[in-house]
Amino acid sequence: MAEQPHQFSRIAEELVADLRRIAGEEPKKARKRPTQPLNTVLDELLQKYQIGRSTPEQNIRDHWAEIVGGASASYSHAVAIERNRLTVLVSHGVVRNELFMHREEILERIRKLPGCADVKSLNFRSG
Repeated sequence: MAEQPHQFSRIAEELVADLRRIAGEEPKKARKRPTQPLNTVLDELLQKYQIGRSTPEQNIRDHWAEIVGGASASYSHAVAIERNRLTVLVSHGVVRNELFMHREEILERIRKLPGCADVKSLNFRSG
């Protein structure tokens, strides 16, 4: 069984290449990482970007008409959860005030949805 050649540091490789006047094989700022199996990389990406899983935002969007009512749902939609705060875009000022007045009741309904128990507040934005 053949032994693997010794791995020199990047600096040593660059010094030898400069001495021999040979262009380096890699860009100077490129980072060489050990090879990983494809299934490990894919599992990490699927988990990181929540691919194939229901996110709390999507769960709220799916039930938005039930949470705020049909009339208000046609003028508003949930956008994103950041730091336990749900951002809601509202296209009409009257609907915005109505949702603001009922925000505690809306929060209770949202917290009952699976994966949404950590939503602490609502942020209504015109848009």
